[in-house]
Amino acid sequence: MLSSSLLLCQFAGAQDLTPDMGKLTATGGVSQLEGAGGGGLTPWALISGYGSRDSYGANVHYTQVKTQDYGLKTYGVAVGIADRVELSIAKQEFTGSLAPLNALNIQQDIVGVKVKVLGDAVYEQDSWMPQIAVGAMVKRNNGIGGLGALGVTNVKQLGANDDRGVDYYASATKIYLEQSLLINGTLRMTKANQMGILGFGGDKKNKYEPMLEGSAAYLVNRKLAIGAEYRMKPRNLGVDNEKDYYDVFVAYFPTKNLSITAAYATLGDITVFNPTNQRGWYLSLQAGF
Repeated sequence: MLSSSLLLCQFAGAQDLTPDMGKLTATGGVSQLEGAGGGGLTPWALISGYGSRDSYGANVHYTQVKTQDYGLKTYGVAVGIADRVELSIAKQEFTGSLAPLNALNIQQDIVGVKVKVLGDAVYEQDSWMPQIAVGAMVKRNNGIGGLGALGVTNVKQLGANDDRGVDYYASATKIYLEQSLLINGTLRMTKANQMGILGFGGDKKNKYEPMLEGSAAYLVNRKLAIGAEYRMKPRNLGVDNEKDYYDVFVAYFPTKNLSITAAYATLGDITVFNPTNQRGWYLSLQAGF
C-alpha cells in the first residue's frame, strides 16, 4: 500500500491533481468482491473513484454475502488515478455456519491493478468502441482455520495445486447514456477455485483457462440502478464441482460519496461435502470520492 501511495503522490505532484469528483454518478462502479471497480461479481473497464482524467479518486468498501451455510466478508480500498489506473487491496474472509464446518475460517489477501487502454465509456457516445481495460489480481490464500481437528489446515490438502495465484482479465464496458444502459463483458484467465478461497489449480487440472463474465445495468434514475451479472467458474478440484455464479442487484447512490448495493446471488454448491445449492443475500457499502 505504501508503494501505491507514493505512486499517487508522485503522479499528483507531476500533474497538479486535485480530487474534483468530475465523473458522472455511478460511473466509478461499485466494489467488486475481489476489490476492483465494477459490479459485485465481475470487474468493469471503468476506473474506481470519481476523479476525472485530470484528478484522482478513492473509496473504501465493506461487503457481506450470506447463504444458507456460509458467509463471505470482504473489505478494502481502491484508488483511481487520472481515470486511467486503478490500484486496489482487499481481504476476504470465508466462514461456515453449519456443523461440522461451523468453525471454518479461510482468509485471502488480494492486490489488484487495472489500466484503461482504449475508448471512453462516457464521452465517446458517438463511437461503437467500448472502454477497454486490462487488469490483474494477485491472490494469497492464508490457509484453512477451524478444521485442525480433521487435520486440514491448507488448501493443498483438498487437492489444490497452490495457495497463491494471479488472475488476468480484460474488460469492455459500454454506456448508452440516452438509454440509461450499461453493458460489460470480461474475459478472465484464471486457475482460482471459488475465487481462490479453495486455492489454485487442482487434482483434475492445473492450467489457465478463459472464463467469461458479464453484467448489464439499467439506470432507473440518477441515483438508482438495477441489473444482473454472470460469472463462469473453472472446475479444477475433485472435491468441488464448482458452479457458475449469478446475481440480480439494486445499487443506490444517494451521493457521489456513498453507494449501497443489495443483491440476491446463486453461488452453487461448495465442495462435495455440502451439495446444497448456495443462495443468499449480498450487501455492500462503499464510501469515497
